Amino acid sequence: RIGEEGKGFRYLLDGLNAERILIAAECVGDGRWFVDRACKYANDRVVFGRPIGQNQGIQFPIARAHVNVEAADLMRIHAADLFDAGQPCGAEANMAKLLAADASWEAANVTMQTYGGFGFAEEYDVERKFRETRLYQTAPISTNLILSFLGQHVLGMPRSF
Repeated sequence: RIGEEGKGFRYLLDGLNAERILIAAECVGDGRWFVDRACKYANDRVVFGRPIGQNQGIQFPIARAHVNVEAADLMRIHAADLFDAGQPCGAEANMAKLLAADASWEAANVTMQTYGGFGFAEEYDVERKFRETRLYQTAPISTNLILSFLGQHVLGMPRSF
């Protein structure tokens, strides 16, 4: 016998916290990849005699994407620390996954905008990673289900579905 009778589903849900933390880590890595690529391209691409990264319209979205990726990583670290200590971490694991998936997706969009049409060229790898990071908006748990969980279990709102 493993655990207490009648608590199997709770154990299953708690086990999924590790998955959410791991996905958050992957999204943070993807987000950093996108920001790095966007910075390099913005510094190397010269138009009208200056790098496109000198323009606020290019620079500021990349900087914001960087901030959001790093903030998501802080939540991921916090969730992982709680998980490793055997503490409840459902809310933190879900928030880490949500923040990291959103940050990675934002960084992907910013990178695609920075590259312009070249973002769709296979040799830059941006389009491939763009498609891959989109997955985490819907899987293994959708951002809407995370928001529903947080609304009900963290904020005390009625069940939304």
